[in-house]
Amino acid sequence: MSNYYEARTRIIEGGMEVFLEKGPKFTMDDLAKHIGMSKKTIYVVFRDKEALLINMVDYVFDAIKVDEERVLNDESLDTMGRLKGILAAMPDNFAGIDFAQVYSQQDRFPAAYKRMVERLESGWEVTLSVLQQGIDEGIFRPVNMTVFQMVYEASIERFLNGVELEQNNVDYRDALLELVDIMIMGIRK
Repeated sequence: MSNYYEARTRIIEGGMEVFLEKGPKFTMDDLAKHIGMSKKTIYVVFRDKEALLINMVDYVFDAIKVDEERVLNDESLDTMGRLKGILAAMPDNFAGIDFAQVYSQQDRFPAAYKRMVERLESGWEVTLSVLQQGIDEGIFRPVNMTVFQMVYEASIERFLNGVELEQNNVDYRDALLELVDIMIMGIRK
């Protein structure tokens, strides 16, 4: 059983590497060559490329949640630092991923696109509790939590759906950090 999970992880991580290199148009042949595994073995683990992409989305978002947890438990950070860190959570090994490319493939891979949106819109409990803590401490002004979440989600979706970042040579990670600064300054008391 552990061989299956090792192969699964190797395929997902290899998929991430090939995605970084070639974008979402990578082929399963590209992946097989990159990780030194037969396509047949890959297809035993993932029925098709979309199933692999869905698992890659989950892998990235699970890693973001681990990074959020690291920020949350960092005792050197105050409440504002924690909120900034949680909103900007992006593990270093995923910093180069162009998530807009996944969004651009929503017609080809609708289930992967749907999973990305679901993951973006879920798991807000920790973030909102840190925001509430900051409000309670008087660091942030009272804001409508639903509106705060919607503004953040809409901004991220715009980053992913739009072409402006690419056209203006703005890195996704830099745009995310700028968004977080704008949002934090907007609620700061």
